[in-house]
Amino acid sequence: MENLFYLIPVAGVLAILFGLMKSNWINKQNPGNDKMQEIGLAIREGATAFIVREYKVLSVFVVVVAGLLYWVNMASNTTEVAFSFVVGAACSALAGALGMRVATLANHRTTEAARTSLSSALNVAFSGGVVMGMNVVGLGILGLSLLFYFKKMILFFLTDMGHSEIRLLKGETVVVIGNSSRKGYLVVERNNHTLHVPYQYLQMRPTYC
Repeated sequence: MENLFYLIPVAGVLAILFGLMKSNWINKQNPGNDKMQEIGLAIREGATAFIVREYKVLSVFVVVVAGLLYWVNMASNTTEVAFSFVVGAACSALAGALGMRVATLANHRTTEAARTSLSSALNVAFSGGVVMGMNVVGLGILGLSLLFYFKKMILFFLTDMGHSEIRLLKGETVVVIGNSSRKGYLVVERNNHTLHVPYQYLQMRPTYC
Protein backbone atom coordinates (compact mmCIF):
# COMPACT_ATOMS: atom_id res chain seq x y z
CA MET A 1 0.00 0.00 0.00
CA GLU A 2 2.86 2.37 0.83
CA ASN A 3 4.35 1.82 -2.62
CA LEU A 4 1.11 3.01 -4.16
CA PHE A 5 1.62 6.37 -2.47
CA TYR A 6 4.70 6.98 -4.56
CA LEU A 7 2.52 6.80 -7.66
CA ILE A 8 0.50 9.83 -6.59
CA PRO A 9 3.06 12.39 -7.86
CA VAL A 10 2.96 10.57 -11.21
CA ALA A 11 -0.73 11.47 -11.43
CA GLY A 12 0.19 15.11 -10.84
CA VAL A 13 2.83 15.02 -13.58
CA LEU A 14 0.36 13.38 -15.98
CA ALA A 15 -2.23 16.08 -15.25
CA ILE A 16 0.28 18.83 -16.00
CA LEU A 17 1.48 17.10 -19.17
CA PHE A 18 -2.13 16.74 -20.35
CA GLY A 19 -2.65 20.44 -19.67
CA LEU A 20 0.46 21.30 -21.68
CA MET A 21 -0.75 19.12 -24.53
CA LYS A 22 -4.12 20.91 -24.56
CA SER A 23 -2.39 24.30 -24.35
CA ASN A 24 -0.25 23.43 -27.36
CA TRP A 25 -3.37 22.33 -29.27
CA ILE A 26 -5.14 25.62 -28.47
CA ASN A 27 -2.12 27.60 -29.64
CA LYS A 28 -2.29 25.86 -33.01
CA GLN A 29 -5.91 26.85 -33.63
CA ASN A 30 -6.79 29.66 -36.03
CA PRO A 31 -6.41 32.96 -34.11
CA GLY A 32 -8.83 34.77 -36.42
CA ASN A 33 -8.46 37.89 -38.51
CA ASP A 34 -6.23 40.86 -37.72
CA LYS A 35 -8.93 42.64 -35.72
CA MET A 36 -9.55 39.57 -33.55
CA GLN A 37 -5.83 39.18 -32.92
CA GLU A 38 -5.50 42.86 -32.06
CA ILE A 39 -8.31 42.61 -29.50
CA GLY A 40 -6.91 39.34 -28.17
CA LEU A 41 -3.48 40.92 -27.70
CA ALA A 42 -4.99 43.86 -25.83
CA ILE A 43 -6.88 41.48 -23.54
CA ARG A 44 -3.72 39.42 -22.92
CA GLU A 45 -1.67 42.52 -22.08
CA GLY A 46 -4.37 43.75 -19.68
CA ALA A 47 -4.67 40.35 -18.04
CA THR A 48 -0.89 40.09 -17.66
CA ALA A 49 -0.68 43.55 -16.09
CA PHE A 50 -3.49 42.64 -13.70
CA ILE A 51 -1.98 39.35 -12.56
CA VAL A 52 1.49 40.89 -12.08
CA ARG A 53 -0.03 43.62 -9.92
CA GLU A 54 -2.15 41.12 -8.03
CA TYR A 55 0.80 38.85 -7.29
CA LYS A 56 2.89 41.75 -6.02
CA VAL A 57 0.20 42.51 -3.44
CA LEU A 58 -0.38 38.84 -2.61
CA SER A 59 3.34 38.20 -2.16
CA VAL A 60 3.36 40.66 0.74
CA PHE A 61 0.29 38.95 2.19
CA VAL A 62 1.93 35.52 1.87
CA VAL A 63 5.12 36.67 3.60
CA VAL A 64 3.18 38.25 6.47
CA VAL A 65 0.87 35.27 6.99
CA ALA A 66 3.76 32.80 6.71
CA GLY A 67 5.64 34.76 9.36
CA LEU A 68 2.60 34.73 11.65
CA LEU A 69 2.10 30.99 11.12
CA TYR A 70 5.75 30.37 11.95
CA TRP A 71 5.53 32.45 15.10
CA VAL A 72 2.21 30.94 16.27
CA ASN A 73 3.44 27.37 15.73
CA MET A 74 6.85 27.79 17.37
CA ALA A 75 5.53 26.68 20.75
CA SER A 76 4.17 23.40 19.36
CA ASN A 77 7.18 22.84 17.09
CA THR A 78 4.98 22.70 13.98
CA THR A 79 6.62 25.55 12.12
CA GLU A 80 6.49 23.50 8.92
CA VAL A 81 2.91 24.82 8.67
CA ALA A 82 4.38 28.11 7.46
CA PHE A 83 6.45 26.33 4.81
CA SER A 84 3.38 24.39 3.70
CA PHE A 85 1.45 27.63 3.34
CA VAL A 86 4.17 29.15 1.13
CA VAL A 87 4.33 26.03 -1.07
CA GLY A 88 0.55 26.06 -1.46
CA ALA A 89 0.53 29.75 -2.33
CA ALA A 90 3.29 29.24 -4.92
CA CYS A 91 1.45 26.34 -6.58
CA SER A 92 -1.78 28.33 -6.63
CA ALA A 93 -0.04 31.37 -8.14
CA LEU A 94 1.62 29.28 -10.83
CA ALA A 95 -1.66 27.58 -11.72
CA GLY A 96 -3.36 30.97 -11.94
CA ALA A 97 -0.68 32.45 -14.18
CA LEU A 98 -0.71 29.47 -16.54
CA GLY A 99 -4.51 29.44 -16.62
CA MET A 100 -4.68 33.16 -17.40
CA ARG A 101 -2.22 32.76 -20.25
CA VAL A 102 -4.18 29.93 -21.87
CA ALA A 103 -7.51 31.69 -21.32
CA THR A 104 -6.30 34.77 -23.21
CA LEU A 105 -5.04 32.55 -26.02
CA ALA A 106 -8.33 30.67 -26.23
CA ASN A 107 -10.80 33.58 -26.24
CA HIS A 108 -10.34 34.94 -29.79
CA ARG A 109 -9.66 31.45 -31.10
CA THR A 110 -13.03 30.45 -29.70
CA THR A 111 -14.60 33.38 -31.53
CA GLU A 112 -12.99 32.31 -34.78
CA ALA A 113 -14.06 28.70 -34.24
CA ALA A 114 -17.64 29.86 -33.65
CA ARG A 115 -17.71 31.19 -37.21
CA THR A 116 -17.39 27.58 -38.34
CA SER A 117 -19.61 25.72 -35.88
CA LEU A 118 -20.85 25.83 -32.31
CA SER A 119 -19.22 22.50 -31.50
CA SER A 120 -15.81 23.78 -32.67
CA ALA A 121 -16.14 26.85 -30.46
CA LEU A 122 -17.18 24.73 -27.49
CA ASN A 123 -14.21 22.43 -28.06
CA VAL A 124 -11.73 25.32 -27.96
CA ALA A 125 -13.40 27.01 -24.97
CA PHE A 126 -13.69 23.75 -23.04
CA SER A 127 -10.05 22.91 -23.75
CA GLY A 128 -9.03 26.28 -22.31
CA GLY A 129 -10.87 25.45 -19.09
CA VAL A 130 -9.37 21.96 -19.02
CA VAL A 131 -5.85 23.42 -18.97
CA MET A 132 -6.65 25.48 -15.88
CA GLY A 133 -8.27 22.51 -14.16
CA MET A 134 -5.40 20.15 -14.92
CA ASN A 135 -2.84 22.69 -13.70
CA VAL A 136 -4.70 23.20 -10.42
CA VAL A 137 -5.00 19.46 -9.81
CA GLY A 138 -1.49 18.59 -11.00
CA LEU A 139 0.30 21.34 -9.09
CA GLY A 140 -1.82 20.64 -6.00
CA ILE A 141 -0.83 16.97 -6.04
CA LEU A 142 2.83 17.76 -6.66
CA GLY A 143 2.83 20.39 -3.91
CA LEU A 144 1.37 17.99 -1.36
CA SER A 145 3.76 15.26 -2.47
CA LEU A 146 6.70 17.63 -2.08
CA LEU A 147 5.62 18.46 1.46
CA PHE A 148 5.14 14.79 2.33
CA TYR A 149 8.55 13.73 1.01
CA PHE A 150 10.22 16.70 2.67
CA LYS A 151 8.66 15.69 5.96
CA LYS A 152 9.57 12.05 5.49
CA MET A 153 13.19 12.83 4.66
CA ILE A 154 13.71 14.29 8.11
CA LEU A 155 11.69 11.72 10.02
CA PHE A 156 13.54 9.55 12.50
CA PHE A 157 12.48 6.02 13.29
CA LEU A 158 12.85 4.57 16.76
CA THR A 159 13.96 0.99 16.18
CA ASP A 160 15.07 -0.15 19.62
CA MET A 161 13.27 1.50 22.51
CA GLY A 162 15.13 -0.57 25.11
CA HIS A 163 18.54 0.64 23.97
CA SER A 164 17.34 4.15 23.08
CA GLU A 165 18.47 3.86 19.50
CA ILE A 166 16.79 5.55 16.55
CA ARG A 167 17.42 4.92 12.89
CA LEU A 168 17.39 7.47 10.10
CA LEU A 169 15.66 6.80 6.81
CA LYS A 170 19.03 6.21 5.20
CA GLY A 171 19.86 3.55 7.76
CA GLU A 172 22.05 5.65 10.03
CA THR A 173 21.83 4.89 13.75
CA VAL A 174 21.95 7.53 16.44
CA VAL A 175 21.70 7.36 20.24
CA VAL A 176 19.16 9.28 22.28
CA ILE A 177 21.02 11.10 25.07
CA GLY A 178 18.05 12.69 26.78
CA ASN A 179 15.65 15.60 26.76
CA SER A 180 16.74 18.85 25.19
CA SER A 181 16.58 22.22 26.90
CA ARG A 182 14.48 23.24 23.93
CA LYS A 183 10.83 22.40 24.52
CA GLY A 184 9.64 19.48 22.42
CA TYR A 185 13.11 18.28 21.41
CA LEU A 186 15.30 15.26 22.17
CA VAL A 187 19.09 15.31 22.23
CA VAL A 188 20.63 12.62 20.05
CA GLU A 189 24.18 11.74 19.09
CA ARG A 190 25.22 10.73 15.58
CA ASN A 191 28.78 10.33 14.34
CA ASN A 192 30.09 12.16 17.44
CA HIS A 193 27.78 15.09 16.72
CA THR A 194 24.97 16.19 19.04
CA LEU A 195 21.62 16.92 17.42
CA HIS A 196 18.37 18.39 18.75
CA VAL A 197 15.49 16.46 17.19
CA PRO A 198 11.83 17.63 17.43
CA TYR A 199 9.46 15.09 18.94
CA GLN A 200 7.10 15.25 15.97
CA TYR A 201 9.90 13.95 13.74
CA LEU A 202 10.06 10.75 15.76
CA GLN A 203 7.95 7.74 14.97
CA MET A 204 7.99 5.07 17.65
CA ARG A 205 8.67 1.70 16.09
CA PRO A 206 9.66 -1.14 18.46
CA THR A 207 11.64 -4.05 17.04
CA TYR A 208 11.18 -7.70 17.85
CA CYS A 209 14.01 -10.20 18.10
